[in-house]
Amino acid sequence: MSTAVIEAGLPFWKKVAYGTGDWSTASLGTLRQVFYAIFLTDVVGLEPRLASLVALVGILWDAVNDPLVGMLSDRVRTRWGRRRPFLLWFAIPYGASFTLLWWAPPIQNQVLLAAVVCLAFMLADTLQTLVSVPFMAMLPEIAPSYDERTTLTGYRIFFNLLASLATAVAAPIIIDATLAAGATQQQGYLLVAALFGGLSALPFLLIFLTIHEPARGEAARRVSLKTAVRTTWANIPFRFASILYMLNWITFDLIGLALPFYLTYWIAGGNLLQTALGLPLESTVFALILTTSVLVLPFWTWLAHKLSKRSAYIVGMAFWAVVQLLIFGVQPGQMTMVLVLSVLAGISVSTAHVLPDAMFPDVIEWDELRTRRRQEGIYYGVMSFIRKVAGALAIFIALQVLGWVGYQTPPPGVTTFSQPAATVLTIRFLIGPFGAVLLFSAILFAWFYPLTREKHGRIRRLLDQRKQKQFAHGE
Repeated sequence: MSTAVIEAGLPFWKKVAYGTGDWSTASLGTLRQVFYAIFLTDVVGLEPRLASLVALVGILWDAVNDPLVGMLSDRVRTRWGRRRPFLLWFAIPYGASFTLLWWAPPIQNQVLLAAVVCLAFMLADTLQTLVSVPFMAMLPEIAPSYDERTTLTGYRIFFNLLASLATAVAAPIIIDATLAAGATQQQGYLLVAALFGGLSALPFLLIFLTIHEPARGEAARRVSLKTAVRTTWANIPFRFASILYMLNWITFDLIGLALPFYLTYWIAGGNLLQTALGLPLESTVFALILTTSVLVLPFWTWLAHKLSKRSAYIVGMAFWAVVQLLIFGVQPGQMTMVLVLSVLAGISVSTAHVLPDAMFPDVIEWDELRTRRRQEGIYYGVMSFIRKVAGALAIFIALQVLGWVGYQTPPPGVTTFSQPAATVLTIRFLIGPFGAVLLFSAILFAWFYPLTREKHGRIRRLLDQRKQKQFAHGE
């Protein structure tokens, strides 16, 4: 009976409630993705190559905690289910910890400064894992069908893009306002972190109160972390989905990270307070990208239903790659061209958000057919790890490269500052041709992704037949 209810689909208000969880992860993720690198170099004062090591060391800790939290959520048995207790216990600590990421310790020694910042990164990341992995692992259970997952992921990504829009636009405005009021950039970043960190706890508490996991009578079969990871890698569709997912998010994070540098030091010619349409230039560009993404989100969901997730993704990424190549050719001061290309990029940003996340849950049934286990937690632990690896690699690549080509930290209080020509050219290359190469690589793996709608449907039918036989034999 419970299966029939699930197959009928979640009611609209529950889809909305579940979707709000991405407000929590995306608002904090966007701030870290877009502004953290420039915060480490220009506010904390870390040398770019040393700053890149902060993210890299943090991700080594991620290599442990993401799969572990996934396995833990697979095994937990409470009256609230397997995933929901994590949302209740860790939502508030998660939001509170985010302010630590945006604190610039008053330490002069670069190595000690990097160590303190790294510890703050690791603590915030651990608490993020404790809520984000169980939240994502709920999706295959509450939306088991191929197209229902695309629809529910669409609700998630709507709030994801809405949060990204709010944070990417509001953060520069708040920081500029604090500077105009005589405060420091550090105080502005802390204010932004406290505001969005506080708001991030509420959606997870809402999900705990409104979304109920389907009951599962079977006990979790205990397997070691090594065995679980080996099992996931033996899942062929998972291999393709993982590599596609990593390439997708390395590209998105790298472009997002390089964009403030590109806008400030190339388009604005070093004017740190450049505006467009009455807002800081970064706010205007991100507003156009993300507003467009929200508006076209229903189109990509429709196209995925009409064709397939894979085909829709390939179309969207090919379009985005062309836009990134065009961005490389924009010249300083060409504000109108930048704004037009921002809108065009936004059309495909929706694709990068919704379709990889909609494709990923389908590998769960392939694994269940092979192993007779439901392991959403470990899969989403690995997925979360991949997402964070992508972000860390983007930061590491960009800051290492900028350090080698002579990036210079602006002195405190200046409003105009120019970077060396080689540095600016490198920034343009990262956001243009290099980004396009990564996008075409993601397209290649999407082309060979083996799990179609028809294959997933056959797997579901085989699983249903197995369950009916078990029920008939009293198992």
